[in-house]
Amino acid sequence: MQRRDLNRLALVWALSAWARAGPAHASGRRPAGPAWQSNPFALGVASGQPRPDSVVLWTRLVFAEQDAAWQALPQTVLCEVFADDALRQPVRQWQVDTDGRRGHSVHVIAGGLQPGRSYWYRFVCGSAISPVGRTRTAPAMDARVQQLRIGQASCQHFEQGYYVAHREMAQRDLDFVLFLGDYIYESSNPKYRIRSHKGGVPKTLDEYRARHAQYKGDADLRACHAAHPWVMTWDDHEVVNDYANDLDRDYSDPAVFLRRRAAAYQAYFEHMPVRIGPDPLVPHQMRIHDRMAWGQLADVWTLDCRQYRDHQACPDPNRGGARVVVGCDALQDARRSMLGSAQEAWLMQGLADSTRRWKLIAQSTQMSSSGVPTPLGRSSFNDAWDGYPMARERLLSGMADMKLHNALVLGGDVHMNVAANLRVRPNDAQSPVVASEIVTTSISSRGMGESMLAAIRDNNPDIRHARSDERGYTLLEVRADGVSVAFRATPHPVQSDSVLRDQARFEVVAGRAGVQAV
Repeated sequence: MQRRDLNRLALVWALSAWARAGPAHASGRRPAGPAWQSNPFALGVASGQPRPDSVVLWTRLVFAEQDAAWQALPQTVLCEVFADDALRQPVRQWQVDTDGRRGHSVHVIAGGLQPGRSYWYRFVCGSAISPVGRTRTAPAMDARVQQLRIGQASCQHFEQGYYVAHREMAQRDLDFVLFLGDYIYESSNPKYRIRSHKGGVPKTLDEYRARHAQYKGDADLRACHAAHPWVMTWDDHEVVNDYANDLDRDYSDPAVFLRRRAAAYQAYFEHMPVRIGPDPLVPHQMRIHDRMAWGQLADVWTLDCRQYRDHQACPDPNRGGARVVVGCDALQDARRSMLGSAQEAWLMQGLADSTRRWKLIAQSTQMSSSGVPTPLGRSSFNDAWDGYPMARERLLSGMADMKLHNALVLGGDVHMNVAANLRVRPNDAQSPVVASEIVTTSISSRGMGESMLAAIRDNNPDIRHARSDERGYTLLEVRADGVSVAFRATPHPVQSDSVLRDQARFEVVAGRAGVQAV
């Protein structure tokens, strides 16, 4: 990992409402706490949502059977930050109280930091010391930044493969990991299982907590969290497959489903380095969509494509959720939205106001069209943007009216690498290219069959590259003159000793919308 020169920094920490933090004793002594029999920091450490002056630091205490007596009690955790990786330049200490109401998670929003700097951090509770994490703040808002390096990732079904992609990202010099949903999976498929979930399908808070804990038990995932700050959004499997707003595939009573969704959202927050909404005790109301700047080089939006969307169009009356539809008149209803009207307006206003060179729109699925002709008309997958074509047209038309040339849409969800051009009228050569799209394949989750994908490629000329047979992540390097894209991939299923390679490389040239093969 590349070192950056650091001076000893005087820091001021702003505190999150969730974690009631206060300064450590002036003497610097660590507070008393449990004499642990087993490591309570087994889920590791993480950081996220970097800003020029702040970053979120995270950990969570877990209790082995021999330490179960401590679980019913509030615990005090010490957070230590250093200006060097040798931990010889201590900067500041803070105490954080946590308890079972928040799953013994710890979130600290650290403010007053220097922009564009690396920091090292760890947590202490009683006799236990956590692993050391490295994080980095964003550059100053007016900084003339040379580059932004992103690891783009999504869809990490624990049962279907190992996290070799996280192992490689942990060893790279990245500014942050951009994770675009399906961090956990609630579901299982014995046909593709090479390691197993514990327990059944989660529906309660404790069950979702257990599923998150199992995923963070993976050493490669923990290493990637410890190596870089993460910028995140969610998709459906963090709750249940194909849910839309207040509706699941089983057409459950919305009041019942929303209780399950609230449990899933709370567990998600408890395990992620993310900021929270105004009420720390109601984390399921948290707003996940966000905007951040990377100097004068780029604005980055992370969108929520699940919580506010309209239900899928033309669902199966017996089983809702995703399906391929043909002849569905509801698709042309201009009132339907993938993002909800408020989030749509927020995004469009942000794009209009942005003065930074690149506009990176990070969301959870594929925006380019993937339909194919049938005897009854062209098909549409109703769970992706093809299922919300009028909302897609509004977004891309607005971008065209703004004369944006450096807009890049980043997605996941579909378990394949995609490089595509985005037009107001998909696949119409008379409709100018408005933006570029890069969709990353899954970390481990299986992709669609080649025959179906071949039909999609043949009938969608806007798609310049699409492969679903390999797993991995996407390496992005954003510069003033362009964006370099490397699809890092390995065959499915990912084994513990798999090695990634470049599947394909693309670039987007500044001032010219559209992807170009390298």
